[in-house]
Amino acid sequence: MASFSNPITTTTTFIILILSLTSLFNNLTAKNGHKTPLHHNRRGHSSSIKAIANPRLHQAYIALQAWKRVIYSDPNNLTTNWIGPSVCNYTGVYCSKLPNDTKLQVVAGIDLNHADIAGFLPDELGLLNDLALLHLNSNRFCGILPLTLSNLTLLYELDLSNNRFVGPFPSVVLSLPSLKYLDLRYNEFEGPLPSQLFSKNLDAIFFNNNRLTSVIPSNLGSSSASVIVFANNFFGGQLPPSIANFANTLEELLLINTSLTGCLPPEVGFLYKLRVFDVSYNKLVGPIPYTIAGLAHLEMLNLAHNMMSGIVQEGICVLPNLSNFTFSYNYFCEEQGICSNLTSKGIVSDDRRNCLPDKPLQRSKKDCEAVNEHPVECF
Repeated sequence: MASFSNPITTTTTFIILILSLTSLFNNLTAKNGHKTPLHHNRRGHSSSIKAIANPRLHQAYIALQAWKRVIYSDPNNLTTNWIGPSVCNYTGVYCSKLPNDTKLQVVAGIDLNHADIAGFLPDELGLLNDLALLHLNSNRFCGILPLTLSNLTLLYELDLSNNRFVGPFPSVVLSLPSLKYLDLRYNEFEGPLPSQLFSKNLDAIFFNNNRLTSVIPSNLGSSSASVIVFANNFFGGQLPPSIANFANTLEELLLINTSLTGCLPPEVGFLYKLRVFDVSYNKLVGPIPYTIAGLAHLEMLNLAHNMMSGIVQEGICVLPNLSNFTFSYNYFCEEQGICSNLTSKGIVSDDRRNCLPDKPLQRSKKDCEAVNEHPVECF
């Protein structure tokens, strides 16, 4: 399963992933086939064409050479050896044999993570039909994603995080039938999220730290994701009740600083596999849904920096796996039972800036009365 805290970055792990995905090629190639390749008629390629007996590696050669031409900064000289037809020897390029044709090698993965390369992605990348993994995080690639990426019907993991890509949500990723891991965080994508994103069978979705706006689509929960991170965007609106549809898969949900409003829906408590839930730095109001007390796997709960009020229920504080519970900078007026002393349970807790009697560092009486005189009815 993809992890928010441990993204795939090392070359060793990357090679293992390439090997583990070879069994996937059989099913996917039979199911998806290969789209008609892009046609090129460039001068100077005649000798290279003769040198490459494998037509798929020849297509990869054309694609990688086109990519090299639009790389204008490579401070670590990783693409210096991208010369000649032996593409499987290029730094960051990984080849594998097709299971249904063990004599045929193809480019199955590209890993240029943390390379600090500047440039953009050319249309010719659509020639890499056999690509299963494309990892480009922590570079300076810019511009928009080419529509020809839709040719990558075997692409399983796409990590373009921490770059300088721009434009609206890249709809081309919605056309990738084999995609399971999508990481576009720390870019400059803007505009609304398409509802079609949640109709895809993705395992991990990372979109934090972009410029996405509008509201979270009402069909949130139609996919089978285990990790969703939308932090630091400008969505607004409420968390839709359809979140309950993630009940059988979702383990991590991070919606930090996304301008969420309204109340947390009780359907959050249906996510029985949830381990991490963070909705801090929003504009949420009302009480904590009582259903959260049923999340037995919950390890981290962060409700800080909202406008929530009411009682902190003991049922939450005694959850068996809870190790970090933060609800500071709200308007809670009471902590039930053990909630008033979570340090005795070994839970890292922060209850500052609430309206808790006899607790230090709370809000003023005037601020608390203004909120508690007009309680919010959510359910």
